[in-house]
Amino acid sequence: MDKFYFVLFYCFRALVKITPRKLLNPLLIMIADVVRFFDTKHRSIMMTNLNLAYEESLSLAQKEAIMKAAYRNLAFNGADFVRNYPTTKEAILKKIRFENEEIMHKALESKRPIIFQTGHYGNWELVPLSLAARYGALSGIGRPLDSPMMNQIVRQNREQLDIELIDKKGAMRPMLKAVKEGRNIGLLVDQNTSQKAGVIVKFFGKNVRHTPAASIMARRVNGLIIPVFISTNDHALYTLNFYEPIEVANTENMEQDILEATQAQANIMEAVIRAKPEEWFWFHRRWRSEHKSVYGVRKKRKKRDA
Repeated sequence: MDKFYFVLFYCFRALVKITPRKLLNPLLIMIADVVRFFDTKHRSIMMTNLNLAYEESLSLAQKEAIMKAAYRNLAFNGADFVRNYPTTKEAILKKIRFENEEIMHKALESKRPIIFQTGHYGNWELVPLSLAARYGALSGIGRPLDSPMMNQIVRQNREQLDIELIDKKGAMRPMLKAVKEGRNIGLLVDQNTSQKAGVIVKFFGKNVRHTPAASIMARRVNGLIIPVFISTNDHALYTLNFYEPIEVANTENMEQDILEATQAQANIMEAVIRAKPEEWFWFHRRWRSEHKSVYGVRKKRKKRDA
């Protein structure tokens, strides 16, 4: 499968590079719709997520419209990923509008470490590129892709413009080193975690496991957590929106301090999704740790022969 993904990427890359936008945009929509039709596995996950999040407050037709838009958003994100492989600061900044940037200016003036909170929302691959192009060195936390070949491609794209990638396993020490070097930190915090790795917060009124990494880090270095999310109306120009910083208390009750800051992160993520749900990546089993049964039995992958 690794080679298949590799070939598929370069076929898609060639399509994006040689096709004019006027022809490419409807083609991307068609590709997304065809994939959605055959992708019964992820359609099931997405509908489960939408039912958990919205229950009966949205109709079936509204939920299906969100799913359709989410697939299309993913297709356009893929095309933009190709265009940014490689890219320049000037090319990135040309298509980004920064909203509420005074929040960032105040944070920079405070001289405190900055930890960006974002999620798989809008064109999330553009977020670190935009932040690095505008504000300099950035260290992002994540995990390698399952496909080694595709991981190399994604890593090369993400490490442009003085962006450093830190593996989320054992990330604390490299994160502290990055802060000492004056680098900003970026984390995606909207995925499910194991019981050991996450704390329980409310998300769309349901219990979920949420990574406390940003809260722990901010408390340790007296940093500011700045939520930042990207959105678009035409997949050509994008708005990067900053939200009010989340302060992590430093009382004698460390667990409560971390929990409150982590809940605040979940709250802003939920508010952003509710404002424009079609731009979130509904493909995750977001509620799985606390609501396993609703996703059904997950088949284990067969190990490949050596």
